[in-house]
Amino acid sequence: MGFITSHLVILWLGLLSISCGASVGLAARRHKHWPVGGSTRFYEFKVQTTKVTKLCYTKEIVTINGMLPGPVIYAQEDDRVIIKVTNETPHNATIHWHGVRQRLSCWSDGPSYITQCPIQSGETFTYEFTMYQQKGTLLWHAHISWLRGTVYGAIVVYPKTGVPYPFPHPYEEHILILGEYWNKDVLQLEKAVLASGGGAPPADAFLINGHPGPLYNCSANDVYKIDVVPGKTYLLRLINAALNMEHFFSIAEHKLTIVEADGEYTKPFTADHVMLGPGQTLNVLVKAEKPIGNYQMATGPYMSAQNVTFQNISSIAHFQYSGAAVDSLSLEAKLPVYNDSLVVSRNLAGLRSLNATNLPLEIDANLFFTIGLNVERCNRADPNKTCQGPRGGIFAANMNNITFVKPTISLLQAYYKSVNGHYTEDFPGVPLKTYDFVNGAPNNIPNDTQSLNGTRVKVLEYGTRVQLILQDTGTVTTENHPIHLHGFSFYVVGFGTGDFNPMTARLNLVDPPYMNTIAVPVGGWTAIRFVADNPGVWFMHCHLEIHISWGLAMAFIVKNGNGPLETLPHPPSDLPKC
Repeated sequence: MGFITSHLVILWLGLLSISCGASVGLAARRHKHWPVGGSTRFYEFKVQTTKVTKLCYTKEIVTINGMLPGPVIYAQEDDRVIIKVTNETPHNATIHWHGVRQRLSCWSDGPSYITQCPIQSGETFTYEFTMYQQKGTLLWHAHISWLRGTVYGAIVVYPKTGVPYPFPHPYEEHILILGEYWNKDVLQLEKAVLASGGGAPPADAFLINGHPGPLYNCSANDVYKIDVVPGKTYLLRLINAALNMEHFFSIAEHKLTIVEADGEYTKPFTADHVMLGPGQTLNVLVKAEKPIGNYQMATGPYMSAQNVTFQNISSIAHFQYSGAAVDSLSLEAKLPVYNDSLVVSRNLAGLRSLNATNLPLEIDANLFFTIGLNVERCNRADPNKTCQGPRGGIFAANMNNITFVKPTISLLQAYYKSVNGHYTEDFPGVPLKTYDFVNGAPNNIPNDTQSLNGTRVKVLEYGTRVQLILQDTGTVTTENHPIHLHGFSFYVVGFGTGDFNPMTARLNLVDPPYMNTIAVPVGGWTAIRFVADNPGVWFMHCHLEIHISWGLAMAFIVKNGNGPLETLPHPPSDLPKC
């Protein structure tokens, strides 16, 4: 049945592309204003090594301005933001402004070897972009190697002056950033994992705003706390900045009302728990309406993959009512079981856009990408140490059976300057092979689980209205994959379990959520739509960092349209050199 479904998918994709292809570009002509900022916000980031003591150990980590998490970027909708980044460490660095759509500012997007070469030790680069028609909670993080394990922070974009929230104004707002922490150096850790050919070790702790909480060694006083007034309503800006782990979050005996996801307002949706993949943000309202006391806020793992070792100790913070005894016991926050995909699915189904404007109802390009892990045959010396993947193979990951290889200069520079030899324009729009992707995937590891290595991109004409099906596969293990697209937000018009079937799939074309990172369900699929109206090179990848290291990524090139408002500007004069 799955094999038949896969052939239906390919046929449907082809027919839809043919029938809709004549109207490419019409949807993109709405944007006729250069993204000029209302005010200009200046920030200075210094990439530094900083000593920290956690979990009984003192070590040096890489930070921005000596802070973990790093400084908050504050702005208003349509503001111009300028951040001067100076690298004072011996390591290469870049910063990505996750969720910022970078309208006509692709050079400032930040992923290493995609839109820029790294900022080398002692060098400086100034990022400039406009929060054009954007507001809400986003994040920034390093985008080279595993440096974002400690280099991350929040972006808070308020509505324009005089424009209220579309929900009752909260008494206070608080940022809660979920993270992971390793006693080992994360840059060395990535090198060791890739050299081994095996999987990544679990984090030594989870963090809430840089604090592990009392369940970890030497951390009884390393706890984050929010003081609250009984009867008041609080807006919590939740951000998952973790490296390799999706996270559940809850507050003991309190409901969470979601009012925003990935920087876009949603219709209010109330839940006991929420799940955030790395790179995802949620704004939730919490009313302090319980008896005076001390209530736990907890974050713990959501792990949908099979045979993966992970940290299972929750990070605890306190939601403490004024008037509660300082030494009072905290009421325990209950989290779902680590593999409770039903909670994840229910919450995703509850997300509805408050105002789904510019949702493409007709499609010009219908794409289908499989995503997942695979295992390569061992071709290394000393296989006991270097081929520690399943059955003596080497872990890899792929989209449409292509394992992404980063080039030696940035793709954007190669594209802009027409430098040949660094990429090819033949990333397939549909899988190279059709089969039952979830239940019938080839899994005779490693004999028939090879992928093709390459730096392949998919080229889109300016204004193309895209529907993309993201399909999980079971070659090694089915798994929930948080997929992030740079340069755009997209409408999540559908999701489901098993292989995508165009004959039975139900799509929401009324009020789908508008997101920049979507958790593709374990053993399932997600359908997204967007208009390719932002010229440049845009990375798409799984936001589990180990999966990027293994190659679960690709890039889109969006070509120029007509005139300066649809054309990639020239590169900045201080763009880092390779």
